[in-house]
Amino acid sequence: MFSNLSDILRSVAILAPPMLMAVTVHEVSHGFVAALLGDPTARQAGRLTLNPIKHLDPLGLLVFIVTQRFGWAKPVPVDMRYFKNPQKGMALVSIAGPIANFTLAVLSALALRGLTLACYASGGPSMGGILCTPVAYMLDASVQVNLVLGIFNLIPIPPLDGGHLVMGFLPPKLAYEVMRRERWGFVVIILLSLTPAFGKILGPPVNALYNILLS
Repeated sequence: MFSNLSDILRSVAILAPPMLMAVTVHEVSHGFVAALLGDPTARQAGRLTLNPIKHLDPLGLLVFIVTQRFGWAKPVPVDMRYFKNPQKGMALVSIAGPIANFTLAVLSALALRGLTLACYASGGPSMGGILCTPVAYMLDASVQVNLVLGIFNLIPIPPLDGGHLVMGFLPPKLAYEVMRRERWGFVVIILLSLTPAFGKILGPPVNALYNILLS
């Protein structure tokens, strides 16, 4: 029992920093692009910050602790009435989050390669000593977490970014009808995350990109 608890705590300790960074950058990216398009809502709400406490969502945090795979933060408030073209503006705001996660995945992979060369250049830890291994684990976790979040959010189901992205290209009346049913999409997402289908949908693309970045 204690061994299992120790393993769980160690796993959460390794995953927590990259997970917090991933969801924080994801949400800040939404707010930043919205601000560039003329929407001051996120800035006025104090959400254009890399302080993860400002973005934590209790349910998303609980899901992360339970699944040790993914979670989410509080959505950054966006008011598309500020956009010259609301539909296209929301599409740009939506895609910013996944792009940020894929960028973090690439940067984490590059950092892991650099750390590996620096720490194990002579066949053993040659720099940083005992810090090399946990930092390497966190960087590896960062690659995985950001790939999962990026791909998961591209699933075309509102309220995920993929759903909002699709709505940006639908006729206005149809986009409005889809938006009205967004709350049911959230239920579908929660149920999906608790079934084996979650791994079957995300597993192949995540593994393929992971192998490309760290082969």
